[in-house]
Amino acid sequence: MRTDTLQLASDLAGRSEAFALATVVRREPPSSARVGDSAVVTPDGRFHGWLGGSCTRPTVIREALAALADGAPRLIGIVRDPDSISQPRSGLTVFPMACHSGGSVEIYIEPLLPARRLLIFGVSPTAQALARLAAVLDYRVEAVDPEASEALFPDARRLVTSDESIEPPGSGRDADRCFAVVATLGQRDEEAAWAASRLKPAYVGVVASRKRFGQIRETLTARGATAEQLDRITNPAGLDIGAQTPEEIALSILAEVTRRAHARRAARVGAPSVPVTETEQAPAPAAAATATEQGPTPAAAAAATETERGPGPAGAAVSGTANDPAPAAAVTATERDPVCGMTVAAAAAGHQAEFGGRTYHFCCAHCREQFVAEPHRYAAAAQEG
Repeated sequence: MRTDTLQLASDLAGRSEAFALATVVRREPPSSARVGDSAVVTPDGRFHGWLGGSCTRPTVIREALAALADGAPRLIGIVRDPDSISQPRSGLTVFPMACHSGGSVEIYIEPLLPARRLLIFGVSPTAQALARLAAVLDYRVEAVDPEASEALFPDARRLVTSDESIEPPGSGRDADRCFAVVATLGQRDEEAAWAASRLKPAYVGVVASRKRFGQIRETLTARGATAEQLDRITNPAGLDIGAQTPEEIALSILAEVTRRAHARRAARVGAPSVPVTETEQAPAPAAAATATEQGPTPAAAAAATETERGPGPAGAAVSGTANDPAPAAAVTATERDPVCGMTVAAAAAGHQAEFGGRTYHFCCAHCREQFVAEPHRYAAAAQEG
């Protein structure tokens, strides 16, 4: 693994940001990938690293985003002809190579997600027991109460003494991994339930009798809480295990929170469509820069502004470059290479050309060069196809 890829992964983990790590675990020549080559894919579809070339990149990005969505690692094989493999090994999912490249490569993709966040309102014995148990399961515990202290919550990652100081969860995956439990037990119940429900986490549980919760619900309604907001609150909090002690109640709550977390993950199917930006880095001498994203070389920058003209009638212009950045398109959008017929992931295609008001995508520089030389021929064939 390159040191810059390792450093990026460390930085993202240190900031509690999600990412997927893709590592080559097997290869067959002439694939340019090497065992141990790796790349980081972030939730916005950005690709940082080196996996042997652009032929594997679209599939890796798509599968990495799917792994981030469902939280499950996967082993993928990328080959020229998937039909040639009659019986893939157990656990291996095979995909076609995105361009005319020989060899094959197997890549292990592991999603690395930040710890689930648990907001615990109150300083009751139940709240303290819940914090202790949650820390054992690697929840990122935040104790929320004016009286919260390190002495009461030694395992909390953060102490929040004001409801206004709570950091709201983001949307999407951040909200899916945030949970809140109100265990104030008679002390500022309404205030805590109001603050927790307004955060819109994946779960809000209130530890209270049904009668007491009815009173809390009436107060929240008077404050302007919507029916949808109130319906998101679970009461009584926790699974029915006949809990009696604060520790048993905490156990039942944490079991319900964990079950809810796994259910939400299982409900996700596939990855969202997001823009893709790739910064692929070929292996370089030790003197090479270690920055994660590198700007174009002077030659590449000059090429990016070039307009090429084919020999078609009236000097029909063909513009674009072999290294134009991918447009902000969905990962799943595909185009057919008008020269060789290969299916190309448009968002990650590194070879493009403009002709007749249309953008054409190519699997490699050679196909693009052929198109530029005879644009009318290939454009007509593409329209017929």
